[in-house]
Amino acid sequence: MNPNVTTQSATPKAAQQSHLSRRQFLARSGTVAATSALAGVPIPWVHAADDDSIRLALVGCGGRGSGAVADAMDSQHGPVKLFAMADLFANRLQSSLDILKEKFTDRVDVPTDRRFVGFDAYRKAIDSLRPGDVAMLTGYAGFRPAQLEYAVQKGVNVFMEKSFAPDAPGLRRVIQAGEAADKKNLKIAAGLQCRHSVNRQELIKRIREGELGEIQLIRALRMQPVGVLGKRPANAHELFWQIQHFTDFLWVSGGLFAEMNIHQIDEICWLKDAYPITAHGTGGRAANSTDRGQNLDSLNIEWTFADGTKATDTVRWLANCYEDFATYVHGTKCAGQFSGPSHLGTVHIYKTQRCQMDNLAWRAPKETNTPWQAEWNSLLEAIRKDLPHNEAKRAALSNMADLMGRAAVHTGRLVTWDEMTASKFQFCPDIDELTENSSPPITADGQGRYPVPVPGHWNELS
Repeated sequence: MNPNVTTQSATPKAAQQSHLSRRQFLARSGTVAATSALAGVPIPWVHAADDDSIRLALVGCGGRGSGAVADAMDSQHGPVKLFAMADLFANRLQSSLDILKEKFTDRVDVPTDRRFVGFDAYRKAIDSLRPGDVAMLTGYAGFRPAQLEYAVQKGVNVFMEKSFAPDAPGLRRVIQAGEAADKKNLKIAAGLQCRHSVNRQELIKRIREGELGEIQLIRALRMQPVGVLGKRPANAHELFWQIQHFTDFLWVSGGLFAEMNIHQIDEICWLKDAYPITAHGTGGRAANSTDRGQNLDSLNIEWTFADGTKATDTVRWLANCYEDFATYVHGTKCAGQFSGPSHLGTVHIYKTQRCQMDNLAWRAPKETNTPWQAEWNSLLEAIRKDLPHNEAKRAALSNMADLMGRAAVHTGRLVTWDEMTASKFQFCPDIDELTENSSPPITADGQGRYPVPVPGHWNELS
């Protein structure tokens, strides 16, 4: 790896960084001490009587990965130990290591020979684990399928962050790897943490019991300012520039919508306990946009389910505009709020369809654990107690619904579930073979602008 490439600074846009991080890791205060395994519980994964720690290999050392390590460290189902780290960028690995060592000194054991940099670094990090340990796949979605396949092949458990692939062929690989994991009794957790929110689980229970009546409409909204991609510096390595600014490039992440709104789409599918059959939508950019990336800044998508029920997601990334970050569900009896700002368990039932605080019929209490903490508690408990735990297929199918909505907006077409799930389109067919010397999948024009979807002309399905 070219040292001049691996040490170049990855400086995401300030407004976007708060949303790209798993959450504000550096702002976390205090540490909950991890406890040993529950007494009397069979622990088939134990490797030595004097070491009951579950080892972690962190693959992808950005804010999401570092935050996920903190959640693992804070779980009552520990202890865990950070044992290996891998990243495409040496400076990012070192920064994460410095932060984690300061916070969790005695539980970070990553000497220089277990720090790996480069496109094949994930293999070396996973190779350092024992059966029963956890590979944390928290880097770029485009590389997720290959990394998951390798972890399952090596017989280790997996925590994988969202999103899971930028296109349908990648998601089918995730599903297949999940099926292989089942045959090996491996545990796979997916970073759709809202599924582990006890408040949302309670509202789901009340909905299934008929408290809201028959669900007629679900509305998800994510309207918040996000920065734009500037022009690539002349001395920046093109391929690594695109990877560093992953949410701006469809081949790396699936784009900002796919990366961020997968949570809202997963909530929609959970509320309906089904996947949509069609999607259509509109989107575009502000006339004065200076964005050089591939994202649209406004999208509105409508999904239809087999029973005719509709679900919508309204997205706007522009500053100085009305903001909202919530998911609402409307039944024939009344409405409820299923999610609130920053994915916290803000859950209410309203007396009528009017979604205002002065119209509450029931309000869920503040959650003891954040959804991020809860998902790690579930994974580590499943490993300790050998419980079934494989979220790969469900996560991939929610991601498929996510990409279905994106494709509908980008192409200007009505897209069906069957069409999406059968799609053979790939943004970067040779992504598994990329090296630092590879040509980038896309290039900019003379003004430094990258290809942007144009409805009626764009293709990401066939």
